[in-house]
Amino acid sequence: METSFNIELVNQNEYLVRWASEGQTGESLVHTNPDFLAEVGLDAFEEQRVVEETTSYLAEHQPVIDFPQTVDLEEIAAAYTDYAEQLKARLEAR
Repeated sequence: METSFNIELVNQNEYLVRWASEGQTGESLVHTNPDFLAEVGLDAFEEQRVVEETTSYLAEHQPVIDFPQTVDLEEIAAAYTDYAEQLKARLEAR
């Protein structure tokens, strides 16, 4: 079954991600950090696009029902060593 995401900016560097999958719904608050984005070479891309791709990337690595309530990009990078490289490739391909 497909997963759908609705992403909206709720505060500077904070995005609310609402998801629906297999009859369930949920939401997570994704925090971006401009310094981290610059450090890993993602600062050239629009933040919302980074969050969109991050959400898709995360959904490929774990069930959306297991998404944490709060997501920090640095934590994803720590958990998945190829995160920044994969995200950059995805964003460049768009």
